[in-house]
Amino acid sequence: MGFLIRWAFAFVLLVATYNPTPWNYFVWTRDNWETKLSISVFLGLIIFIGYIIYLRATVRSSGIFGMLLVLAVFGTLIWVLYDQGWVNLANPTVNTWAGLFALSVVLAIGLSWSIVRRRLSGQADVDDVDQ
Repeated sequence: MGFLIRWAFAFVLLVATYNPTPWNYFVWTRDNWETKLSISVFLGLIIFIGYIIYLRATVRSSGIFGMLLVLAVFGTLIWVLYDQGWVNLANPTVNTWAGLFALSVVLAIGLSWSIVRRRLSGQADVDDVDQ
């Protein structure tokens, strides 16, 4: 259940930032920056904090290589689905939603990886230890 919550928050963060609908931060800011600059900056900072939390935890737990590995798995999965004729990549809206889903799973795995590693190996990750 914890992974699903982490994934849902990552998905909401990504979709709030950008999605193919007009209901996202980039489109709203582009259309309203002259009259609502203070709200745009405030919301941008909140979104930025969310990305810092997710990206820092992901890089610290699984590293850049781990992130790339999970993205490669999703990329090859899409390749297999396309190669078997189960997915059509002609629709850019569907492609964008698939990309948002894949990135949200990468962020959720990154945020959960230390927990998974501890359960599998019995070893805890310890960062920033004072010596």
